[in-house]
Amino acid sequence: MSFEITSPAFTNAEAIPADYSCKGRNISPALTWNEPPAAAQSFALIMDDPDAPMGTWVHWVIFNIPASTRDLKESTPTDAKLSDGSLQGKTSAGSNGYHGPCPPSGTHRYFFKLYALDTMLDLSSNADKKDLLAEMEGHILANAELMGTFSH
Repeated sequence: MSFEITSPAFTNAEAIPADYSCKGRNISPALTWNEPPAAAQSFALIMDDPDAPMGTWVHWVIFNIPASTRDLKESTPTDAKLSDGSLQGKTSAGSNGYHGPCPPSGTHRYFFKLYALDTMLDLSSNADKKDLLAEMEGHILANAELMGTFSH
């Protein structure tokens, strides 16, 4: 069985509802995933927009999500550390937590990339996507991707 991530808010390659953007409440959508490989010790998620004018814009970095977790709830708090021990790193805006789609013009693609890891990561909430990718190297057991679009 393949490792998959889905959202009840939108299907893959479809529009992300405005509630989850700067035009709405700017809250994170609910995300769910199925069973990871048995050796998974934690999960990490990166949400980014490769269509941003200045290069890829990172909207969400969250890691050390416990291995027993199978979802992220809608409107996940933007705290650097969540009650389950998950840590939220820095976005391209320089802050922690989810920042919804807000393209200056046109339709952009937003990728939610989930990684099942064989370890907990030794990173702080000051870590960004680059730090996370470097720390995950050699520890990725499986990964899954969900893509949504948004037009301003």
